[in-house]
Amino acid sequence: MERHHNSVVRTPLNSVVVQRRSKSKSYRQSYRSCLGAGSRLGLTPAFTARRLNASRRAKRSHNINEKVNSEQLALLLKTEWKLSYVTPLYQFSHTQLKSYSRQLSAFIAAEKQQGLAVEVEGSQSSFRVSFSVVQGMTETDDDAETILIQIHSKPLFSRQDDPQRSVWSGWLTCINGNPDYLHSLPKDFICLPLFGSSGSDVLTTLVHSWFQQTFDCCFGPLEISHTSLQWLVALWTNCHSESNIQHLKMIWTLPVVPPLQITYTVNPQDAWELWSSVRKDPQEENEEGEGEEVEKGSSIDIKDVMRFMQGLKSHFYRHFRLDLSAGSLKQVSTALGSAKYSGKIKISNSRYMITTLTLLTECALLKMPI
Repeated sequence: MERHHNSVVRTPLNSVVVQRRSKSKSYRQSYRSCLGAGSRLGLTPAFTARRLNASRRAKRSHNINEKVNSEQLALLLKTEWKLSYVTPLYQFSHTQLKSYSRQLSAFIAAEKQQGLAVEVEGSQSSFRVSFSVVQGMTETDDDAETILIQIHSKPLFSRQDDPQRSVWSGWLTCINGNPDYLHSLPKDFICLPLFGSSGSDVLTTLVHSWFQQTFDCCFGPLEISHTSLQWLVALWTNCHSESNIQHLKMIWTLPVVPPLQITYTVNPQDAWELWSSVRKDPQEENEEGEGEEVEKGSSIDIKDVMRFMQGLKSHFYRHFRLDLSAGSLKQVSTALGSAKYSGKIKISNSRYMITTLTLLTECALLKMPI
């Protein structure tokens, strides 16, 4: 304890290119104009409760190495990303990425010339932006292909033959997005609700601004809540039998004065044995499913997660007489990845990237103010 599938580049079928309307309209204005007084999106049945799913399928492993470009996958895995949610993009098209690259490059150059980006990026010369599709990460026909954005530059006084280096990276994705919500969107909107960025805050702000002006969307911070972190604890521990998680490390904060921060590290085998003991018996799952065949370990229920977390907290209480139930989970890490309440995520194993991004996509959709 311390104190202190080879996929085709696509935009979903319900999207078509139509004439661009005035950029002066805000996202909310365009949203309302498409929906009229009675908002279909706001009445989507699956979103009236505004809560995480109580049960989710937990596929043990997704072999995406053969489907996803190795360089793109390496970038996605080696980086810690700051998460945001993004409202649906108006008239975004996966066939216009080269144009978007030129537009964003020009936008950054114009902002820099006005002095708006000079504070952090003043030592850089011109910027080159590239948009690309990360093929192979979609799970359903409703999911739009993931988009990767990279900004390259080189120091102002570098030699002419010096290569440009990456100074900022970001991506937008939708993995297993809620089908009811996606089907309710007007045909001109594309949903890529989860946005990750790595690089200077100035460039992140400029990218946000360009997207907002070009596609009438809104960005907002995406924290990973106490409940979502507990889901990640369970989902990652559930993978231990196939990929050793090496450790289960959690950071809790307790509401005392001064605040108490507790680092709780659990032996991976102990965590796995506890997890196996609290899982609902597959036969019981089968009975509740009215005779439907249920693959062992194919579904995780929120009750499983809560029993697992209670077991971890009870063990800690027996040893240290501190009740973690009074506090909040702020960070979790294993060999598969790490996540922080502040909205930072690092995925370290490609086989479980889809499982993690599915949860985060759900979080982003629920956080959107529409």
